[in-house]
Amino acid sequence: MSTQDLTAEYEAFEACLDEINDFVGTLNHYLPTTVAVGLRVHLETLLRTLLECELCTHAQAREFVRVFEREVLKEEGCDE
Repeated sequence: MSTQDLTAEYEAFEACLDEINDFVGTLNHYLPTTVAVGLRVHLETLLRTLLECELCTHAQAREFVRVFEREVLKEEGCDE
């Protein structure tokens, strides 16, 4: 992958994060727990779609979830 491709991919990633952040900001009339559960369901659907379309492996999906959990718990000071 060329540097130009990586730059374009990074820019797309940043734009996607900005759009998601803007959208989540429109959900402020819901309780944070409601938004969190809704996002979890949506993430589950996205991961399942990646698996079904063979865009990632089960091992990659498991690792993604493990890293996600580790990062969330680390930031909350809940390391076990």
